[in-house]
Amino acid sequence: MSKPEGTERGGQSNSDNGEEKDWAAVKALFDNAKTTKKPRPPKPSNAVTIAVSSRTLFNMVKERKVFEEEGLERYVAHQLELEDQPFTPGVSFPFVKALMNVNARLRELYPDSEELFDIVLMTNNHAQVGVRLINSINYYDLTIERFCMTGGESPIGYLKAYMTNLYLSKDSKKVQEAIEEGIAAATMFACDSENELSDTQLRVAFDGDAVLFSDESEIIVKEHGLDTFFRHEKEFENKPLAQGPLKCFLEALGKLQRKFYAKNQRNSCPIRTYLVTARSAASAGARVLKTLRSWGLEVDEALFLAGAPKGPLLQKIRPHIFFDDQMFHIEGAQELGTIAAHVPYGIGQKYHKGKYLATIINELKH
Repeated sequence: MSKPEGTERGGQSNSDNGEEKDWAAVKALFDNAKTTKKPRPPKPSNAVTIAVSSRTLFNMVKERKVFEEEGLERYVAHQLELEDQPFTPGVSFPFVKALMNVNARLRELYPDSEELFDIVLMTNNHAQVGVRLINSINYYDLTIERFCMTGGESPIGYLKAYMTNLYLSKDSKKVQEAIEEGIAAATMFACDSENELSDTQLRVAFDGDAVLFSDESEIIVKEHGLDTFFRHEKEFENKPLAQGPLKCFLEALGKLQRKFYAKNQRNSCPIRTYLVTARSAASAGARVLKTLRSWGLEVDEALFLAGAPKGPLLQKIRPHIFFDDQMFHIEGAQELGTIAAHVPYGIGQKYHKGKYLATIINELKH
């Protein structure tokens, strides 16, 4: 049988080899440029890539108002007029700074490693606005070298090309598109007053069902009630749950955590993960923990609330970001100063505060 076109010994394609050579050339060029103080961006296939929209990284509420009230041309002109004035930080800014702090620690331990966080700025802004964004990034000394500016078009189609591990936006429609493309994504919400966050440790809190795990168990709760749910979870305790939209992001965090563990720095690891779930521990907790174990993953803390509000607990944790699939929990977190991100996935999107949305809509009509 003839060898498939475009492949070489070992199954590696010519295009892959070409990419390796191109990247090696870029690396050599960057390493030889001694004038730069910026660290070289990691190769995308080695990095944990976090794509953030410009409206989450920076506060662009005033600019958005100009766009909505006066149109695109005036919006662009407004940005050009103020391009030397940096934007103020947005809702994802503390999260991005925490990612950079982890990178600094990783570079101390592994100077040549490319297993780092790589932040990509995703925006549908026009390129003319790029100068103000660049000036703002440099003003705050952020290490963001990759931009995607789509000039009014949705950037979602580029997420896979950037090898994105997580996409954060304020546009819920774009987030939904990303999840449908199989990319971990969430809609970010700001708080009126934010809790003071750690400068030395990245803290990420996850809900369980329909976030780390699929919504298969949540469907049973919604459609058949808690008693049936408890019986189901006990019966299938040893059957792992299917993965949810953010399982891959927890996996990426775990990969970086293990680099610190390998240097005997578990207790001082600058990444800490939390599972914050409305499940009851004794009645429905074992399946969750066994699922994580079957995936070869772990969380640093698992908090089972048995239906109690999540906000007070999150206020104690003070995560840089908290992911949940239900707006009810997002709102509760916001009220107590937690930066929260909504994952629009699963049956929970059809309910609000435990009530089926179709019923609510029907009641409103009458």
